[in-house]
Amino acid sequence: MKEHLSSEELKKELDNMLSKINALEILAQDEFQKGTVKILRRLTEGHIHSINEFEHLKKALDLLTLQLFEVKNKQKS
Repeated sequence: MKEHLSSEELKKELDNMLSKINALEILAQDEFQKGTVKILRRLTEGHIHSINEFEHLKKALDLLTLQLFEVKNKQKS
């Protein structure tokens, strides 16, 4: 089974994929191919955005957990 990639590795891989999609756009000859390239680009950009948002959520959850422990420690004092 394949090991999970870190978010940085995944973003790098998706950025490389965007570069390849851009090259496909240059080679696209008809409207169907151009439309397919646009869809691929939007999906890839959306995936990158989702990874970034997930990282923000993890940071927010860490901060919230830290504050909960601070409140708990103040109550014990």
